[in-house]
Amino acid sequence: MRVLAAMSGGVDSAVAAARAVAAGHDVVGVHLALSETPAALRSGSRGCCSREDAADARRAADVLGIPFYVWDFAARFTEDVVDDFVAAYAAGQTPNPCLRCNEKIKFSALLERALALGFDALCTGHYARLENGQLRRAVDADKDQSYVLAVLTEHQLAHSMFPIGDTPKAQVRAEAAERGLRVADKPDSHDICFIPSGDTRAFLGARLGSRPGAVVDDATGAELARHDGVHGFTVGQRKGLGIHAPADDGRPRYVLGIEPVSGTVRVGPAGALDVRTIDAARPVWSAGRSPGDRFPCMAQVRAHGGLAAAVAEPGPDGVRVELEEPLRGVAPGQAVALYRPDPAGDVVLGSATITATH
Repeated sequence: MRVLAAMSGGVDSAVAAARAVAAGHDVVGVHLALSETPAALRSGSRGCCSREDAADARRAADVLGIPFYVWDFAARFTEDVVDDFVAAYAAGQTPNPCLRCNEKIKFSALLERALALGFDALCTGHYARLENGQLRRAVDADKDQSYVLAVLTEHQLAHSMFPIGDTPKAQVRAEAAERGLRVADKPDSHDICFIPSGDTRAFLGARLGSRPGAVVDDATGAELARHDGVHGFTVGQRKGLGIHAPADDGRPRYVLGIEPVSGTVRVGPAGALDVRTIDAARPVWSAGRSPGDRFPCMAQVRAHGGLAAAVAEPGPDGVRVELEEPLRGVAPGQAVALYRPDPAGDVVLGSATITATH
């Protein structure tokens, strides 16, 4: 097969490309330039897609003996990922930019271009497995990325390759060293790549400005503090609320809800965070269709954690997920990924974007 290997400049994508070559595929490496100022996208192990990363990807391609290109996706990335991220926070939501990047950039824009150029598949260094067309969790549970890949359609999965999903991270690094890849010991990138400082509130504040509002007690409606914008808060947040007086019971307060129009942030006790029902829109089913009119599943609301047995019921406006046990910290804008409820619980059924919780 003709395979386009997305090479971020890290160890995972380098080993994935190496395995594609070793399997006998005709492989071409590509690095995505996602910023007009790439030097600003890395600070230590934060961020990705900098000039340093492009150079690392090129060196890895040279070691593997494959052609290598850099494709400029900066405008698309800004519109579909960065602007979407800012708009979601302004609307009181909590988005996942890595998930959106997979959906809009790597497996939409990039895969579409790859297929148009005659490639058969896109190879990436994601930790997930594809078996008989089914997306499954990676062997390395700590690195599993099936949650952020649950947005992929049946068509996209049919043209994808995840060569390292069956291997623990430590072995991936060891293999990179054996293959002479200089990125074997390169630190993993983390946090949000376009916010290398790690200060999300400052990043959003610079783009949205000051939008004053009140922090209020959910039970009484009493104003407890003022704030500069709802974009500084997420559901489940405990610190940085600006409240100086303790609650009557002496227990911490948490963000329970965000109302962007009025600028109100509602806070209350931890128990009020319990969510038993999730409404979600824009469902994507990995097999191309829903598993049924009402079906049991495992629901996951965060990349690592936030997992509960559930029953999902697709409808004309999306899908309703009824949890058997409550989850906390579930916010509109997040994704809910649904997995098959067998003992392994590692087969992805689909995902949808959370719009409301109850």
